[in-house]
Amino acid sequence: MPFLIFALTYPLIWVFSRLPMRILYIKSDVFFFLIFYVLRYRKKIVYDNISLAFPEKSSEEKKKILRLFFKHFTDLFMESVKAFSISEKEILKRYKYKNPELINDLVKQGKSIALVGAHQANWEWSISLPLALEGSIYGAYTKLGNKYFEKAVRDSREKFGVLGYKTSETVKGMQKNFSEKIQGLYILLSDQSPQLHKTHYWTEFFGVKVPIHTGAEMLAKKFDLVVVNYVTTKVKRGFYETEFQLVVENPRDYKEYEITDKYLALTEENVKKQPELYLWTHKRFKHRNKFEEWQKMKVAKPKTKS
Repeated sequence: MPFLIFALTYPLIWVFSRLPMRILYIKSDVFFFLIFYVLRYRKKIVYDNISLAFPEKSSEEKKKILRLFFKHFTDLFMESVKAFSISEKEILKRYKYKNPELINDLVKQGKSIALVGAHQANWEWSISLPLALEGSIYGAYTKLGNKYFEKAVRDSREKFGVLGYKTSETVKGMQKNFSEKIQGLYILLSDQSPQLHKTHYWTEFFGVKVPIHTGAEMLAKKFDLVVVNYVTTKVKRGFYETEFQLVVENPRDYKEYEITDKYLALTEENVKKQPELYLWTHKRFKHRNKFEEWQKMKVAKPKTKS
């Protein structure tokens, strides 16, 4: 059955991906109408997230961000499909890197790097990172239920040189490289909401107290990784520019969660510049009223024997 599903659907995805971008954007406009006006896909979740993040904005301003977000969201879907067949020439034309020398200079110094970032603008086309940066680039991916689709997605994401790790094997792979003194650049998207029982730290994000992923900071300190944020902005439809922002160069010099706070501050600042490009469909603030519940869970959790 998994192969049958793959055999019936993947050829359609491949054919779609071969279409010119102008045709894909026409289809995106159709999907936007269906999703926004007919299906009303997650409109309330997106609007509520925008309202929590920007309480100072008027209702009309929030509705404008809402509409622009869904326009971008359907474009992103089509751009993700295009990633299956996009050529090196086309992706370099459409997805540019503003200051790759920041990364390349660190690589020349023998540094390994944690490339942190948010789900903003178009993160799927960051598969082109090896075309602009020196060094081996590793990206974690979530294992799919259908092994045939998993291979197709992995092949697509690795075609320009990114080396894929299953999410569950990322730390093991980093440990191996660290032990063997192999340099690496590790892509770590760090803006989703963690599960309560896996939470270690709470702080304010857009003025709302929420649990925060701290894995990137933990890995940076464990493996002495320079932390660099990468933020992508939309220049115009189908064209993006990514800028690298140094967060910290010596992670072990910083107090606990200080790096995480610096990253969150940068993310807020970047999202505010183009709020319609942030992935508002995920429930980023879903645990905002559960801090006391988390504290009770933490107290009640039995201590493990050392």
